[in-house]
Amino acid sequence: MGVITLENEFAVAVAPAKLFKAYCLETDTLLPKILPEHIKNSEIIEGNGGPGTIRKITFAEGKELSYAKQKIEAIDEENLTYSFSLIEANVWKDAVEKVTYEHKFVPTPEGGSICKRTSTYYIKGDAEINKDQIKDVYGKKTAGLFKAVEAYFLANPDA
Repeated sequence: MGVITLENEFAVAVAPAKLFKAYCLETDTLLPKILPEHIKNSEIIEGNGGPGTIRKITFAEGKELSYAKQKIEAIDEENLTYSFSLIEANVWKDAVEKVTYEHKFVPTPEGGSICKRTSTYYIKGDAEINKDQIKDVYGKKTAGLFKAVEAYFLANPDA
């Protein structure tokens, strides 16, 4: 099994604690509300929201990805770190065993955040994945997600 590791940083004009809460703790209610054109539903299907919890995200019709299951690996509200593994999805089924995402939210001098993310792709057997395509496509999708969260909080500062 091969392993591909990528690192990204996403700047967001939202305080780290608020961004952490939205992205890590209130995923099931906020993301479908903020991105209804992309996310149809998000729900916990096993567990209580802590480590070991399984979440299923159902995407809007017509998207390449129709669903994804995530397993929460760790949540540290004090240090604003969060990790989960993508354990099932309808893309890359034959090539990827799982993908683990580790996030750390740090403050910027302007009062916003930087989300530092490490993505580790565990490749099945001799399968091949294009690292540059992953970095380009999924980096852009994640940046878009954070920009949508940012826009929501800038438009709704009391949310």
